[in-house]
Amino acid sequence: MTNRFTGKIALVSGAARGQGRNHCVRLAAEGAEIIAFDVAGPVPGQGTPVATPEDLAETVRLVEELGRRIVVGVADVRDADAVADLVDRGVDELGGLDVVVANAGISGIPGPVAQTTPANWAAVVDTNLSGTFHTVRPAIPHLIARGGGAIVIASSSIGLRSVPNMAAYGATKAGLTGLMRTLALELAEHSIRVNTVNPTTVATPMVRNAVSYRLFRPDLDDPTEADVLPVFRTLNALPTPWVESDDVSNAVLFLASEECRYVTGIAMPIDAGYAVR
Repeated sequence: MTNRFTGKIALVSGAARGQGRNHCVRLAAEGAEIIAFDVAGPVPGQGTPVATPEDLAETVRLVEELGRRIVVGVADVRDADAVADLVDRGVDELGGLDVVVANAGISGIPGPVAQTTPANWAAVVDTNLSGTFHTVRPAIPHLIARGGGAIVIASSSIGLRSVPNMAAYGATKAGLTGLMRTLALELAEHSIRVNTVNPTTVATPMVRNAVSYRLFRPDLDDPTEADVLPVFRTLNALPTPWVESDDVSNAVLFLASEECRYVTGIAMPIDAGYAVR
C-alpha cells in the first residue's frame, strides 16, 4: 500500500456501493479524505437494483474504519443545486479539493431505440451526462484554488464500441468522452488533468442483476448468473466474463495520482480487450 493521496481530498459521486464505494475506500486507504454522495434511492429508468441509505452508511463506515474523514450527503446528480451545495459543504469542512471521480450513472432499461420511451431516454441522459456536468462544474473553482488536480470520469467500454439495445447508455458514455476532452483542453492551463476510465462489464450490482441477465439471455424466461456467464465471456478478448471493482479503482487512482502528472485527455479502457474484439 502506498500513500499517494496523503493530504488530498477527493470527491466521489455514486458512492453508495459498487465501483463508487470501492473508489472511496481505495482513495482513503492511500491517505485521502473523502467527499461522497449518492442518490441512495430509486431513479426513473434505472434498470438495476436501487442503492439504499444503508449502502451509503456502509461506505462511510469503511472509510472511517481507515481513520479518514468523510463528508457524505444524499444528493441526486440530476439536481445541480443539491450537488453544488454538497461539494461546497465538503470543501468547507475538509479544507479543499484535489481529485474528482465522477462515477454516478445508471444503465437504463434495455431495449431497441424504437421501444425506448422519451422518459427513459431522458432519465439516462440526465443522470449519466448532465449528472457528470453537475458534479464537475462546481468542483472546478476548488481545484483551481488548490493549484491543480485531477478529474476522472467513469465512461464505459460501450462508449468506445456500441452494442444494440443500450442506445441511451451508449450515447451518454460516448458523450462523456467528448466532455472529458473539452475539459482537458479548458483546464490544462490550471494544471487540472481530465481523463475517463472505460471499463467492460464489472462484477457489481449494475451488471449482476435480473434485468442484465435477461438482456444477455432473452431466450430464457428467468436466466441465472450461471446462464449468462458464457455470454459475458464472449464480450471480452481475454477469457473473463467481467472485471472487478478493484481493477477499475487501480486505473482511477493511477490517473488521479502524480504518477500521471502529464496524462490528460485520454480514455483508458479497463475492458479485457472488449474495444478491440
